Amino acid sequence: MGSVERNELGERVALARQRAGKTQAELAAEVALDRSSLAKVENGTRRVSALELARIAEAVHERIEWFFRPAPPAVISHRNQQEPGAASPAIDRLIERAARHVEFVNKRAGQALRDIGTLPRPGSLAEAETSAAKARTLLGVEADGPVSALVDRMAAEVGLFAFSFDLGADAADAASMLLREGGIAIVNGARQVGRRRLALAHELGHYLFADEYTVDWRVAEQDGVEGWEARLDRFARAFLVPAATLRKDLDRLTNDDADLRTIAVMLGSLYQVDMATLARRLTEVGLLSSSDADFVRSVRTGKADIIDLNLVPKNELEPPCLPKPYTKSVLALYRKSDISAARAIDLLFDTWTEEELPPIPQLPENAIWEFVS
Repeated sequence: MGSVERNELGERVALARQRAGKTQAELAAEVALDRSSLAKVENGTRRVSALELARIAEAVHERIEWFFRPAPPAVISHRNQQEPGAASPAIDRLIERAARHVEFVNKRAGQALRDIGTLPRPGSLAEAETSAAKARTLLGVEADGPVSALVDRMAAEVGLFAFSFDLGADAADAASMLLREGGIAIVNGARQVGRRRLALAHELGHYLFADEYTVDWRVAEQDGVEGWEARLDRFARAFLVPAATLRKDLDRLTNDDADLRTIAVMLGSLYQVDMATLARRLTEVGLLSSSDADFVRSVRTGKADIIDLNLVPKNELEPPCLPKPYTKSVLALYRKSDISAARAIDLLFDTWTEEELPPIPQLPENAIWEFVS
């Protein structure tokens, strides 16, 4: 192994340690190394043995082969409302794995992604509304009304492969990455369904506008702010809750003499958004006063609401969630014996068992000549 390779390997060890949230002293103690020895490994001045690397890999929850692969493109977006600015190693690790998997599957399957080009970045909140309408068209969604099946639509229509996994309360809401072809998004399934959908719509904006790397942890919460993140959030809300339809639905419920709490529960269920998003949307399109918006934010949908109002519970992006087009491609590769059962399970993020994989068709007897001739 040359010095350059040692440097690269050392950088990967350092990256893995940082993503695991460990100091050099902590990792060194865990893998029975001196801290100075680990420091030399990380700066490329000391070789690392196979056994040492195996122990490091186990301690930082990475596979050994990960240390020898080229680093993937940078994550272009994190969304973390709960703790703006915080690192999210769990989602970083997962998005890198997803990037490798999606590129492998698309290449092996000969998957031709639809060339949708790039939407111009909206320069104002009004333009963000227009961009949301264009995004609906790209995804084959009607201009008005609620939108569902986001994951499968995005994969099939615009090449954004979105996955949802339970990453826990401390991880970011979502992250996304542009690939050489298409892109991927990871959504934290630990959030409620409305917040998951909003986070994915936000990442869709990053993808369609082909954002370069941005540290966009901080999501604007103040009305009137027209920063880039505020425009992306406006895009996401407009994409999920079109203004014209929202106005009609509000008028209809008001004419039915529904009280504000019932209206909020009904609209939140219809558009599958959380109350904070609904309140913000009603306010920004001029349908609700700020005091009423505060009340809407306080509303919580209960079990009794589901029964009394005949609501249908929605579980979109419930973890684990993989795009169907991606899953179908993995199964097709397995059926053709292009990949092993173990590889298929790995590509399916261990959400399937080998027993659940479909039977492989029996090859005809003369098929042997295709392999030996």
